[in-house]
Amino acid sequence: MSVPRFWRKQVARYNLIGTHCTNCKTYYYPPRNMCPKCRRDGKLENFKFSGKGEILTYTVIHTAAEGFEKQTPYVLGIVKLEEGPSLTSQIVADPEDMKIGMKVRPVFRKLGESSEKGMIYYGTKFVPE
Repeated sequence: MSVPRFWRKQVARYNLIGTHCTNCKTYYYPPRNMCPKCRRDGKLENFKFSGKGEILTYTVIHTAAEGFEKQTPYVLGIVKLEEGPSLTSQIVADPEDMKIGMKVRPVFRKLGESSEKGMIYYGTKFVPE
């Protein structure tokens, strides 16, 4: 990810900011510029998600992508937020304790580094409640 794009997306990533269409009452994460359901008739406003949700599905990563080798095994899951949207995130938990339907809450953690001498970036991960 380029540095300018990283900073542009920072507010939504750090604070779980999405959008809410006041016309159809649908919530979106990540934020949208236009409601996919209402199109031009939709009126979007920023919305801060609570971050509370549940695990829809998950997998345990044993062979990680470059830069994440030291974290294995780790859990990657799809979290359905209480307000409706689903997102993919790392779940900070023992893989043995994971269950579909488990309630989770957000935590602020290191996501990675752009290079050995580069920028460290942070964001939201989830932990069991």
